[in-house]
Amino acid sequence: MCHLLRVIAEPQLAKRDERLRASLLDVVGKSKAGTKAAYLMDGSRSQAIICKESGIDQGALSRLTKSLRAKELLMPDDKHPKLMITIPPTFFDSPKK
Repeated sequence: MCHLLRVIAEPQLAKRDERLRASLLDVVGKSKAGTKAAYLMDGSRSQAIICKESGIDQGALSRLTKSLRAKELLMPDDKHPKLMITIPPTFFDSPKK
């Protein structure tokens, strides 16, 4: 049920979070490991687990989280990164702008 509501609400969420989503695209760029890491930043995983599951190295993840925090895209918890916005599973797949 929750998944269905997210699908229905996605256009409104995209409009509300337009600036933040554009910042997320800028920070992550075209990095495949970075996009995987961003998808995993839901607050349930430690940075070590995100590195292992996404294939990103610890230094790159550290730089990514620092950049995301500077753009106010991450919650304050350093050990379990969580994005401030929700993104659909296809967010990084289609070209934006």
